[in-house]
Parts: sequence; C-alpha cells; structure tokens
Amino acid sequence: MKASIAIQIVPNCQDDYETVRIVDEVIAYIRSTGLHYFVGPSETSIEGEDLHQLTDILENCIQIAAQAGSSKVSAYCKLVYKPDGTVLTIDEKITKHHE
Repeated sequence: MKASIAIQIVPNCQDDYETVRIVDEVIAYIRSTGLHYFVGPSETSIEGEDLHQLTDILENCIQIAAQAGSSKVSAYCKLVYKPDGTVLTIDEKITKHHE
C-alpha cells in the first residue's frame, strides 16, 4: 500500500443515535469502495494505492453525512503517503493488539 487515511466524521446532530445513524451510512459507503478498512471507536482507517482515490473518499464521506441529514459536518483525517514505497498496513499496525 502506498497510502492510508484515517477519517473521523463528526455530524452535527441532536442526539447520539442520530450521530451513529449518519456515521453508519458513511461506513457503508466506505465498505462499498472495496478497499481494506478498519472501523475503530473514533475513526475509520482505509488503505489504498492511489492518493487521489483516498482523498476522493474523504470528500464523499463528508457529502454522505450532509445528505444523510447533518446540517454541519466536521471531518478530521490523518493521511500517510509514500509514493516510492509502501506504508505500514492496517494489519501490520494492529494485529498484535487483537490476538
């Protein structure tokens, strides 16, 4: 993998259940991309070969949260890109902690 991105989408909602509903729609979209991803308690990590694909996914996540009913969407991301090599994969980073 040449790139990975961790995305946290924070919808502006009246209650926690509405927030979870909107975030679930965002995660369903991420799943539909076919890329390897990991859902954590505060963010979802996605890995891929194409930097532009990952930044497009970030933009789509924001749009999906807005279309799902959030009047304002805050998005936080961490992006790692290594054009001439590979970055550590999700599995390399977390497997030892989930055995």
